[in-house]
Amino acid sequence: MNGKKWILVVALFAAGVTAGCNTMHGAGEDIERGGEKVQENAR
Repeated sequence: MNGKKWILVVALFAAGVTAGCNTMHGAGEDIERGGEKVQENAR
């Protein structure tokens, strides 16, 4: 993955995490889902 795509993925992930979770538990779930998506894209 080139640099621009990586920055876009990270920025979208960060925006989703900050906008979509109100608790630390919710943040953990969001981070886990983001990690799963990164793993899926790496395959």
